[in-house]
Amino acid sequence: MRIGIVNDLSLAVEALRRVVKSVEGFEIAWVAFDGKQAVEMSVKDPPDLILMDLIMPVMDGVQATAEIMKKSPCAILVVTASVGANSAKVFEAMGHGALDAVATPVFDFSGNATGATELVNKIHSLRRLINGKNYFKPAVTKPVRSESPIVAIGSSTGGPKALATIVSALPANFIASVVIIQHVDQRFAEELATWLNKQTSLTVTIAVHGEAPQAGNIYLAGTNDHLIIDRSGRFAYVAEPRDYPYRPSVDAFFQSLAENRPGRDTAVLLTGMGRDGAEGLLKLKNQGWLTIAQDETSSIVYGMPKAAVELDAAKKILTPEKIAQELTLLYGKKE
Repeated sequence: MRIGIVNDLSLAVEALRRVVKSVEGFEIAWVAFDGKQAVEMSVKDPPDLILMDLIMPVMDGVQATAEIMKKSPCAILVVTASVGANSAKVFEAMGHGALDAVATPVFDFSGNATGATELVNKIHSLRRLINGKNYFKPAVTKPVRSESPIVAIGSSTGGPKALATIVSALPANFIASVVIIQHVDQRFAEELATWLNKQTSLTVTIAVHGEAPQAGNIYLAGTNDHLIIDRSGRFAYVAEPRDYPYRPSVDAFFQSLAENRPGRDTAVLLTGMGRDGAEGLLKLKNQGWLTIAQDETSSIVYGMPKAAVELDAAKKILTPEKIAQELTLLYGKKE
C-alpha cells in the first residue's frame, strides 16, 4: 500500500515515516509539507492513501482534501495533533471526502510511540474498505413494530456535509425519529453530534443503549460497536459481526431494522466509499420501506449509493436537498 504523508512539521513527518515503514506492505509514496504540494503530488503520483494534516501553511488540509477529491480522488485519513480542538475542521474535511481522523503518533526520547497502534489499525481498516470487500452477514431476530416512524440514514465519505444539508432543512415539527450511522471513530461522535446540533432545529444526541428512539429527535451512533434496533424496538450496541470493515456499520443497522421493524418507514444511503448499507437497503426495500440513495452528481464518493443502485435497492435517487424535501413531505406535521 503506497501512502502519501502531508504535514509541515518535521517531527510529525518523521513519526509518520517510522510508523509506515514499520509495517510490512506499507511504503511511503511521497511527502508533502503543505496542502498545495499535496494536491500537485497527488495528481502526478496518486497514492493508495494520504495521511493529511489539517493546520498547514499555503493551503490547509481541508482545502487540500477538497482539491484532491476533485482532481485525483483517493483515500484520505486526517492525521493531526489536535483532533479534538479542530473538530469543526475534521468534519469539514470529511464533508469533502476524508474517510476518518486519528491523532498524530508521538515518539518519546526512548523511541516508544504513543498512538502508533491506533494509526496502523486505522490504515488496515481503510485498506480493507479500499479493496472493496463485502462483509455483510445477516442476523436472525424476531420482528416487532413500534409507533413512531423512523428515518434511518447511513453515510461515510462526504457524509457530514450531506447530513448537514438534510437535517438543516427538517422542520421543528418533524414527527419521525432520525437515526444516523456515520462512519466515524467513537472519539469524534460527540463532536459530530454537537456540530450537527448547530445545523438543525431538532435535537441531536448520541443513541443510548436501551433507550427507544423518540419522534422529533436525531440520534447518532456513538461507539465503535454496531448500533442496532433490537426486538423490543430499543437501541443496542453489539460487537458482532467483528469482521465488518467499518464500525459502526450501516448494514448492521439496516439489517436489524429489516428483521425487527417491519413496516413502511424510510431508509437513506448517502455518499461513501465501499458497499456498506447497500444490501441492508435492499432488505428494507423488500420489507416495504421507502429507500433512497444519494445521486452520483452530489456524492463526494459514489460508492455506497452506487452499490445500492446496482442492486436495485433504491426506490428513489435524489440529491441531499431533494431528500430533505421528501422527508419533510412525509414527516413534517400537517397543521
